[in-house]
Amino acid sequence: MHIDGHGFASPARVIASPHVDRRPSGAGVRLVVIHNISLPAGHFGGTDIIRLFQGQLDCNAHPDYAALCGLRVSAHFLIRRSGELIQFASCHDRAWHSGVSSWQGWQKCNDFSIGIELEGTDQLAFEDAQYQQLNALLDAIRQLWPDVALAGHSDVAPGRKTDPGPCFDWTRVSQAGSRFRQSVMPSD
Repeated sequence: MHIDGHGFASPARVIASPHVDRRPSGAGVRLVVIHNISLPAGHFGGTDIIRLFQGQLDCNAHPDYAALCGLRVSAHFLIRRSGELIQFASCHDRAWHSGVSSWQGWQKCNDFSIGIELEGTDQLAFEDAQYQQLNALLDAIRQLWPDVALAGHSDVAPGRKTDPGPCFDWTRVSQAGSRFRQSVMPSD
């Protein structure tokens, strides 16, 4: 896998999200945030995640969607259960994935992070194909930003978010990824 000079990964399928803007001046990529998502909850393979990130989700399509009405969110990447990689924003831009968040004293993690959504839930194990694609993507990201750290959404928004959840196996992330994650864990 390769990320080009415009911040797009090959061989990702690109589906542009309008919920993206420029990073603040001087805000480089220092962090990758891992998330999980399924719409409706526990259902996989549909198009509702894409619709959400494009601002086109039909809030009447499912009772769970009422709370999502008008929500403006995105991520840089989505890794489907099959391992398919979809990209919604250039890695050079700011995607809106972490919300109110902080990491090592820095507020607004969206400003300096890349958001990767894994199709899944807190209650189900992730697929081998997802870990393989995630590791390839992390390796490509580290080619451009060698010192990037790795955290879960729960690490940057504790008490507010739980993803990627207890079923995400951090030991299956490349050894480099595991080292980077350990470096971001808060000290007691």
